[in-house]
Amino acid sequence: MADLIKVFLVFLLILLLLRKRINVGLVMTAAAVLLFLLYQMQFASIVRTCKSAVLNDVTVKLILSLSFIRMFEMILRENAVLTRMMATAKALFRNRKVVTISMPLMIGLMPSVGGAYFSAPMVAESTSDIKMSPEEKGFINYWFRHPWEYILPLYPGILLASAVSKIELRNLIMINMGYVILMLLTGFVFAMHGMKGSVSTEERFSKKELWSFAPIFGVLMLVVVFHIELHYALLGAVLFLFFFYRFTPSAALKALRHGFALDIIILILGVMLFKEAMENSGAVKNLSRFFIEEGIPLSPIFFLLPFITGLLTGITVGFVGSTFPLIISIAGDISLGTISFAFASGFLGVLLSPVHICLVLTREYFKADMWGIYKIMIPACIVIFLGAVVQYLILK
Repeated sequence: MADLIKVFLVFLLILLLLRKRINVGLVMTAAAVLLFLLYQMQFASIVRTCKSAVLNDVTVKLILSLSFIRMFEMILRENAVLTRMMATAKALFRNRKVVTISMPLMIGLMPSVGGAYFSAPMVAESTSDIKMSPEEKGFINYWFRHPWEYILPLYPGILLASAVSKIELRNLIMINMGYVILMLLTGFVFAMHGMKGSVSTEERFSKKELWSFAPIFGVLMLVVVFHIELHYALLGAVLFLFFFYRFTPSAALKALRHGFALDIIILILGVMLFKEAMENSGAVKNLSRFFIEEGIPLSPIFFLLPFITGLLTGITVGFVGSTFPLIISIAGDISLGTISFAFASGFLGVLLSPVHICLVLTREYFKADMWGIYKIMIPACIVIFLGAVVQYLILK
């Protein structure tokens, strides 16, 4: 019971600090320090824990991957690749429903904070001549931006989940694909009412413009099909783009500085330090023993811990970094099904979080009633949760 109280205090600190929008890495570092104090760890043990967190192969690969992702996103953004992708989709599909969802879907391919505000004008434009409530427009813009976070390795959440659990990224992507399908289906079922016909555009479809999709899908192919580790795939993509866009040494250095930002390094080091502290302090082993001896069912824990954290913080890396080390420890022999279920649960909390920046910006743009958006979103989330439960039971 004492270990449960200690971990609860640490967990409470994490939630309070994350709510204040402090860098996740600093939050997790503070949580690790509190663990050191609560468990009265010896100085030598603390040093070994810190050394293990910093020099771990997983730590190095995560820092490289997230830094290259930032460089990759910057190059595509500054060279208007995403803009060309959207223009191509508009000219290619023309169907109003497809064009409307293509905007947030394409913006969602890049993990840019507040990207929902960029796609909102395009959703508004494609629905301007039909009768649709601000809440439904807001739901479409918000909902269809987020399916990729379940599977796209450009997002740090799934990347971190794979690294912490030591489950191959490719396998986690494949098993999470069902959630993407459910998000798309529920988006059509709970929205799109009365949306028919085609949109008018002056753009003409050109096969040449399909190449604008090549950088993102190229990285996906290297990871998913050819099993190349993400940091190598991204390094190859960044070097190719440097050459393709004829970057000068100064421009390449600017991209390098943007990629290897201090906040990204702090993020990874903080999460890995917390993970090592949980294990080396004895909290993990003691909690596992407590749950087993008390006969507490594990399945509700796999849902509630990540869901509540995601709901309170609105940050995917927040619930992964703070709850997955604990989930992995109490689960014992961790399985792909457990990690996928916990990830789905946490991300449902993120989607429903009132502090999720994309939801805040979407509501603001469309001047929608927040509860009106929730009335559409909650049933859709329930469907995804039921799908996650079914998949978890089958894999279990």
